[in-house]
Amino acid sequence: MIHVGIDASSWGNERGFGRFTRSLVTALAERDRGYRYTLLFDTPPDRPVPEGVSVVVAGADQSMAAAASGTGARGGADMWTQSKAAARLGADVFFFPAHYSFFPILSRVPKIVCIHDTIPERFPDLIFPTKRNHLFWNAKTALAKWQATRVMTVSDASAADISALLKVHRDKIDVVTEGAEAVFRPIPDAAVRRAARARYGLPEGAPLLVYVGGFNRHKNVLRLIEAMPAIVAACPDAHLAIVGRTTGERFWDNIDELKAGASRDARTSDRIVFTGEISDPDMAELLNAAQGLVMPSLWEGFGLPALEAMSCGTPVLAANRGSLPEVVGDGGLYFEPEDGVELAARAVDVLTGPGVQARLAANALRRAGTFGWDRAADLAERSFRKALRR
Repeated sequence: MIHVGIDASSWGNERGFGRFTRSLVTALAERDRGYRYTLLFDTPPDRPVPEGVSVVVAGADQSMAAAASGTGARGGADMWTQSKAAARLGADVFFFPAHYSFFPILSRVPKIVCIHDTIPERFPDLIFPTKRNHLFWNAKTALAKWQATRVMTVSDASAADISALLKVHRDKIDVVTEGAEAVFRPIPDAAVRRAARARYGLPEGAPLLVYVGGFNRHKNVLRLIEAMPAIVAACPDAHLAIVGRTTGERFWDNIDELKAGASRDARTSDRIVFTGEISDPDMAELLNAAQGLVMPSLWEGFGLPALEAMSCGTPVLAANRGSLPEVVGDGGLYFEPEDGVELAARAVDVLTGPGVQARLAANALRRAGTFGWDRAADLAERSFRKALRR
């Protein structure tokens, strides 16, 4: 039986890297293909671990999530603690589900590092609050590339970027995918959809757009907010629900600027609602109650909210860059993310165009069916085997 050690530093992250790690490990654990798994945590896990998966806690002073919040960075002592614990696992291969939490391992064990995107390399001024953070990131990325037997990523678009921008040979890169949880599905009960709107003060029957995700500057949410007056001019009852953590914790964000932008125009200030962070079941209900999900990001490595929306039968209005066209396919409409006029026009198309929403909804459901965590687990196992055959 092949023993795979897995860095679980991102396990507690609510979405993003945490969702990828938890969902992929769960799918891997459900397969009986001759593998056993050990999760290496920095601090004790605060979320359940799949049955049959072993747990080792390295005993770091601070979790990765807490250490890397805002302008912070994980300390060298904690990285050394993680490194020693990883070397002691005796694993046949060690897997980092996100190179965000990479640490060097002083052993000859084959290592697989998942680099989800090259957003920090494309937009350093939008990602790093200080030059120190940028320098640490570059050093960590260089170490990760040097130690990696294989590099994993989540889309063909990211694979191309990693090859071009990080100079990793394409033959060394393995592409997996992502999936939506089962809770993201069509909800035919109109009462549930009405209740979802009422929960956030959104009027019944009003055309509704939703944004789901983080508030890092590259997410380009301010452009969406600035497009709302044009959307409301063409569709007077339109509303926008913005879903995500608004506490200012974790990644460097511009939430204060977004809230100021949302209240700046009297025509739309009462049409934009910040819901805060919400549970997956509540999010699925809200997506079912919406006419479209908007993803205005300047770049994505995959774009999981798009897949979650499509799994609910909700069309996606997506930026025409990065992985989003690859994921969304014919389940949505596209716009140039730096063009607010074009963004507004595509939103109006979905909200008012005869038959547009129904057509895209059917396409979105069909498209969503081509993704899944079991497929991701199968592709990940192939990557493990390649690393072992190095």
